[in-house]
Amino acid sequence: MPLTTEEIALDHGFPGTRRSVTVHRFGPATAGADRPKAYIQAALHADEIPGLLVAQHILARLRAADAEGRVRGDIILVPYANPIGLSQAVLGTAIGRFALSSGINFNRDFPDLAAAVADRVMDRLGPDAAANVALVRHAAREAIAAWETATEADSLRKILLGLAIDADVVLDLHCDSEALLHAYTGTESWPDASDLMAELGCRAVFLALESGGNPFDESCSGLWWRLRNRLTTSRPGGAPPLPAACLAATIELRGRRDVDDAQAAADADALIRFLTRRGLLAGEVAAPPTPAGRATPLAGVDRVRAPVAGVVLYAVALGDTVTVGQTVAEVVDPVTGVRHPARARTPGIVWARAEQRYTAAGAIITSIAGDRPLAEEGSGLLTAR
Repeated sequence: MPLTTEEIALDHGFPGTRRSVTVHRFGPATAGADRPKAYIQAALHADEIPGLLVAQHILARLRAADAEGRVRGDIILVPYANPIGLSQAVLGTAIGRFALSSGINFNRDFPDLAAAVADRVMDRLGPDAAANVALVRHAAREAIAAWETATEADSLRKILLGLAIDADVVLDLHCDSEALLHAYTGTESWPDASDLMAELGCRAVFLALESGGNPFDESCSGLWWRLRNRLTTSRPGGAPPLPAACLAATIELRGRRDVDDAQAAADADALIRFLTRRGLLAGEVAAPPTPAGRATPLAGVDRVRAPVAGVVLYAVALGDTVTVGQTVAEVVDPVTGVRHPARARTPGIVWARAEQRYTAAGAIITSIAGDRPLAEEGSGLLTAR
């Protein structure tokens, strides 16, 4: 069994309701500040089901490792990160990406803690990088504890961020519509994260410092470079040594329908190998496999949009490599029968498609990983604000 299992209740719910987050904590009781810490959560977008199954396989493996005395660091596993979204259904359809009460995306609007942390540590940082990291983590925990929330969704954000903010590794398990396995991480986390992506077999990895909207992973990892930037401009002599001490990644476990027990077990095994390599679990592990894909800028993603409303006919498959101007889909006008081509703006691999085969005009139907930026960093590079 895990060292502890806790139920943390959300605040600000409706009368007569009570929602809580289940938290499994693994690690030796004697673990200190110098221990590695990993935080893993599934289904912050609550209708993205593959992560829920992968989390159960991870839980079984961590329980076995705990029973064998192989847990060396602190590991927190949240098997479902969004009890609000899990409770939302409209006419039999799960609505787990947005809060029905506000329309806000559950994976947006996490706080940027850089200013609050800077105020706490500005005059206390010194030449010792490890001591600086410990000081910043303590200040970040204080800043989160001081956050006064007013909504149930913000209460959830406070709980999740409070569990993760001092971790060395943060893994947020999601999925796309129809997609290859891919991931998002910070530019400063590359190539440190390359072994994680190789273990999982990610076909595409997207890098950004600011994707826009402040999603969960960037609230954890972005604190470090945002804080360093603030200190560089505000302290005489520039910033003291402050590494990017959190590798945070959003892992997209293929598409919504890719809910398969054997596949989920293999994904869990890959993550366990990664945790072992990072010293959180005892055991020998081989070098990571050859990467299945490569890292490209998130700003280089071509979100191909439907030119008109109608029936979508895909001309390319997931994993195909396309060229500029190539037709990736046609949209058939159901009134006239005219077929309108949707074309690629960049060369690259097709890594995601919309599962719905009837589309609105302007809706994203295909995503292509390109090398050349098509948008500015931080300008809303993610979909569905």
